Amino acid sequence: MAEQELPPGSPIPSERDLARQYGVSRITVRAAVGQLVAEGLLTRAKGRGTFTARRRMDVQLYLESFTGDMRRRGLVPATEVVGCTTEVPPPPAATALGLAPHEPACRLVRLRRADGVPLAVERGWYHPRVVPDLDRHDLTTSLYALLAEAYGVQLDHASQTVWAEAADAGTAKLLGVRAGAPLLVFRRVASAQGRPVEDMTSWYRGDLYQVTMQLDRTDPESGPHHSAKGR
Repeated sequence: MAEQELPPGSPIPSERDLARQYGVSRITVRAAVGQLVAEGLLTRAKGRGTFTARRRMDVQLYLESFTGDMRRRGLVPATEVVGCTTEVPPPPAATALGLAPHEPACRLVRLRRADGVPLAVERGWYHPRVVPDLDRHDLTTSLYALLAEAYGVQLDHASQTVWAEAADAGTAKLLGVRAGAPLLVFRRVASAQGRPVEDMTSWYRGDLYQVTMQLDRTDPESGPHHSAKGR
């Protein structure tokens, strides 16, 4: 019922109704509902009841724009520019982009939605000499398409690190979740023809996203592999 019959956010029948429908005790129903809550199929709202949860989407582990990813899923993407400034980036970003000491870069913060639902907050740094005057363009569309069309920059390689984090107050407000809610965080450093262009960190809602990877048994010293690291 939770997976196929009820749309996300729907209230489920009462324990009494479920017990009658399936011919089991209310204690059994309560245990089953608790298991489905633990598995993420149902969610409890204090004082309101139990509801079907929104479906989690798999985060793509290949180089694709958010706009393209959402459209491929049949969702309508939307982007709000929270801020676009020129600042001196912190040392990790400056090093990743290969900037000179104290060289300013473009800092872009955007909120990404799908079908009107806030999904991710992106905070990125962009190389000022590769993509100058980025703030003069419409940044509410696909940034990767803009880089290709306006600058002739086609991102072709990226290194990405993933970790879990609790939402701080500012990020939580943008995403419409409580402070401390679980988030999936992705830091991606992307380049074009060997030249770094973007150092972007994205905070995705943990209740709406998951990561699925296909793993093979290989020797880490012999070739590319996926790894999990604490941060």
